[in-house]
Amino acid sequence: MNHIRPSMALLVLAGVFASALVACGGTPVVTPTTPASAATFGPRPSTTATVEIVEPKQGATIVGTEAHIVLKLTGAKIVTETTTAIRPDEGHVHLYVNNQLVSMNYGLEQDIPVTAGTLVLRAEFVAADHAPFSPRVQSPEIVFTVK
Repeated sequence: MNHIRPSMALLVLAGVFASALVACGGTPVVTPTTPASAATFGPRPSTTATVEIVEPKQGATIVGTEAHIVLKLTGAKIVTETTTAIRPDEGHVHLYVNNQLVSMNYGLEQDIPVTAGTLVLRAEFVAADHAPFSPRVQSPEIVFTVK
């Protein structure tokens, strides 16, 4: 009886998935910082937008279990619709804490749950399909402490 190893089965499944994507009219594009599961069609658009973290401030100390995040977005607007009809001046914001995605946000202010310790916060403005622009539009990292 033939047995297929799990790793071989995953490779076969990935090949079938890639073939189906190409058959649908596009070539999946995966960047080194984008996981294969987030593959999108064609080259990614660029944007002149910028995003920055206004709150918390670099080096701040927060007491509690939530951090209030305030962002500033310049050169684009937040849209709530997820669509593949992407525009360089519309999108969403993704928030990362310690390089883990914690929020896909449709606004510039929100409270996120936090745990005690030193945390690194980063925001990214992404296209309306939730995939990154090229080049990526990321804020400088903010390091803060939660007590």
